[in-house]
Amino acid sequence: MDGLRVFRFGEGGAERVPGLALRRERDLQRAVEMSMAVLLGADFVASEYATGEVHRGRIDSLGLDRATGAPVLVEYKRGRDQNVVNQALFYLSWLEDHRSEFEALVERRLGLGAAAGVDWSSPRVVCLAADFSRFDREAVRYVGRRVELVRFHRFEEGLLALEDVVVAGQGRSVEPPVDLPEPAAGAVRRPAAGRSFADKLGRAPVSLLTLFWELDELLRGWSGVERESLLHYVAYRRQGRNFACVTVLPGIHTLAVYLTLPDPVSVGEADGLVRDVRGVGHLGTGTVEARLTCGEDLESVTGLLHRAYAG
Repeated sequence: MDGLRVFRFGEGGAERVPGLALRRERDLQRAVEMSMAVLLGADFVASEYATGEVHRGRIDSLGLDRATGAPVLVEYKRGRDQNVVNQALFYLSWLEDHRSEFEALVERRLGLGAAAGVDWSSPRVVCLAADFSRFDREAVRYVGRRVELVRFHRFEEGLLALEDVVVAGQGRSVEPPVDLPEPAAGAVRRPAAGRSFADKLGRAPVSLLTLFWELDELLRGWSGVERESLLHYVAYRRQGRNFACVTVLPGIHTLAVYLTLPDPVSVGEADGLVRDVRGVGHLGTGTVEARLTCGEDLESVTGLLHRAYAG
């Protein structure tokens, strides 16, 4: 509630309206589905829609955008959960593979004309939650899809406020996930697609973007750490010394972290994730390579990261 404050004005002046906790996600879902046209500009199509035995999911709400005819997929979280974006995009992938099924739902609910006018060029993904993590806010900027992160605030007397946090994928330019240096005079401004760090990370799945921001937050949370964004990797420094360099391994959706360790042989606690790369060519500086694909991998190598940081 730090961002949005609601006040009631009376004879005695302004009085702040206190926020109320939401006890169940279903309460928010029911309220949105009853008034989807007013709240989201979409006609309600289906609730708790099962995605079949193979996919084994359940989409919270489906709608149809009144202005554009685009499918609208809505996911709700009562609190703050960084998996809401991953989950919504997972369902979007299923929805786009089952267009005729969605159009049949639209026809049954809204009629043949609405079904014939479904526009698949830019489906809307709406994530409604009490708050969003930094990882969610950064990640949705690079997935290339229309994703809306909307924070809800519930108040007494039936008041509900919806606050746009990020609305991505509506034709605006995508910023790189880290600040890249300006090229030298006469140099080519941008390398071939997919070659730079920003290109690789921008094309990666949202799960890898989330993992990068988790790693970045961990490293920059340690005292005295500075981050330098270079063309092909990001370097993390302490007292002028690189202790970790991060890049993206193309094609396998993996972060490679190169660590400067005084004793590269003794890395057994993260067996299977790390290897000695002395004498092996790689981007950045470091004697040990750690390959990360998920949060569990990051937890496994946190001790090594701190050893590299401590020097």
